[in-house]
Amino acid sequence: MFTCVITYEVAPGKTEAFRDYARAWITLVEKYGGTHHGYFSPPLDHETALLPEAAFSFQGLGHPAPPNRGYALFSFPNRKAYETYRTKVGEDALCQQTTARFEEDPCFLRYDRSFSIPISCA
Repeated sequence: MFTCVITYEVAPGKTEAFRDYARAWITLVEKYGGTHHGYFSPPLDHETALLPEAAFSFQGLGHPAPPNRGYALFSFPNRKAYETYRTKVGEDALCQQTTARFEEDPCFLRYDRSFSIPISCA
């Protein structure tokens, strides 16, 4: 198993649109064999007060991330399952609608994608 980790730079004023985009992709990943661990968005103004201040255990090493970051994590059991998802999802009507909506009015400015292997205690 591996996990795809995507970090987004959410466009100013587009957090709600990013959340709509995320909901569509959660559905799509799960529909085509993945396990979605969630999308995480920047807080809206009224949500900011609910969050703690960033504090760091290792002085001089940590720093706050930019406030407009969004994240997505989803897993596939193997490379073949991921490649099948990538092929099939492009033909899906929800994917096509979500892509068209994004291209018309982008909710993020850039993204980074990486793949990670889970660590177990055993």
